[in-house]
Amino acid sequence: QVQLVESGGGLVQAGGSLRLSCAASTRAFTSYDMGWFRQAPGKEREFVASIRWTGGTTYAASVKGRFTISRDNAKNTIYLQLDSLKSEDTAVYYCAAQRVGGNRYENWGQGTQVTVSS
Repeated sequence: QVQLVESGGGLVQAGGSLRLSCAASTRAFTSYDMGWFRQAPGKEREFVASIRWTGGTTYAASVKGRFTISRDNAKNTIYLQLDSLKSEDTAVYYCAAQRVGGNRYENWGQGTQVTVSS
């Protein structure tokens, strides 16, 4: 079981930036592919971005070119840089971990709120 703790959320104006962090409590961080998801009020949780243990990345079309996911394996941490924020990016952002070779995210953080004011 991996414990995940997100931080870095907050209130920002449209067009602004934030950087989210997710710290993982595991000695086998490189055994996990990592992802960011978000859930806006009244909506389903949706995929935002993922990064494999190799460093390969995938993005949702709605954030591609504006958000950047990265990982620091020495710190057991992943990041999500959010630039050119829009009001529709307002959501609770969740970090998740999936074992390499697995087919679902098994571990989730508690979430961090991002609010973009227009």
